[in-house]
Amino acid sequence: MDNKNSSLFDRDTLLHLRLPFSFFLLPIFLFALSQTIQIDLLNSLIIFFVLHLFIYPASNSYNSFMDNDKGSIGGLKNPPPATLKLYKVSILLDITGLLLCLLINWKLFFLMLVYIAVSKAYSWKRIRLKKYGFIGWLVVMLFQGGFTFLLVNMSTENIFSSSWFSNKNIECMLLASLLIGGFYPLTQIYQHEEDAGRGDYTISYKLGITGTFIFSASLFLAASAVAYHYFNLYFSINQFLVFIFCLTPVIAYFLFWFIKSVQNNKYADYTHAMSITTLSSICMILCFCILYVINHTI
Repeated sequence: MDNKNSSLFDRDTLLHLRLPFSFFLLPIFLFALSQTIQIDLLNSLIIFFVLHLFIYPASNSYNSFMDNDKGSIGGLKNPPPATLKLYKVSILLDITGLLLCLLINWKLFFLMLVYIAVSKAYSWKRIRLKKYGFIGWLVVMLFQGGFTFLLVNMSTENIFSSSWFSNKNIECMLLASLLIGGFYPLTQIYQHEEDAGRGDYTISYKLGITGTFIFSASLFLAASAVAYHYFNLYFSINQFLVFIFCLTPVIAYFLFWFIKSVQNNKYADYTHAMSITTLSSICMILCFCILYVINHTI
């Protein structure tokens, strides 16, 4: 139970915010930044802080409150008990993030409101998109991928009109969505029993361990095909080679983990899931930082 006399942001609440987990979502931000033509520096800083210090942690705390996980969750191996404080903090962070959006553009306020509403619907028990395997996966893929690219790129270029929706930007949204869509099932692979116990039949649960790896691999191949077309069409083959080179360690670890997990399902665990998530984040951050330098200083 909550201690009413304790601080709203106590140690347990701060842990549930999972601020380090925002690191795993940083690649999409950097991808959107690397593909800008002209950068509004102030807007870029604001949208960075809005997403990584307010909106993402708000989503994490709300999800923890609704799930009340007893086992490991993304970015938190031993989560403390979930309390009503998490709900209050999630609302406070969302409101603060929305108000900060007004510093950029009122249209961003409403776009972010859509993101928050979908995030809440994903976890809220009365709607609980999370319990529908394909729909839950599709929502995460589109909103943490393509829609986040839209939020960041629109903000950094300060373009909030229909003219933003060029073929180039739409293809970027597709690539971002495929990358998130490929990795997300891997983060569910160790939670099958706990998710099913709550009635959340995630896409990873439905696919099984082997099926999850095959499904993710197919999304990564699709992402690579889109990346090849995109970079070759709008930039050069060299940028695609940077993309593939940076992801080579991830591909190697994925194959290693796949083989071990097929041989023994115990390896489809939290430790390996977080290892590939961390490795992929580092590699993708490196990739998009290199592309940013190429596109803006060379």
